[in-house]
Amino acid sequence: MSVRVTPGARRSEVIDASGDRLRIRVAAPALEGRANAEVERFVAALFGVRRSAVSLVRGERSRDKTLRIAGIESPPADLGG
Repeated sequence: MSVRVTPGARRSEVIDASGDRLRIRVAAPALEGRANAEVERFVAALFGVRRSAVSLVRGERSRDKTLRIAGIESPPADLGG
């Protein structure tokens, strides 16, 4: 799943779920992997899976990330945003 991330927000939230990329803001700074950890936590909560089911495949130091979510074939139609 492709995700565009904006770190340093007041709260973690979905900005836009239309199209082929999920856009989210996360309430963690882009410092020492904190934003990536919050992305994994937030996406796990969003999809109702354990945090360990979400892994960062690509984009560790980029706003554009690719995530793998174990047990999910395709994202739900209604993600908010």
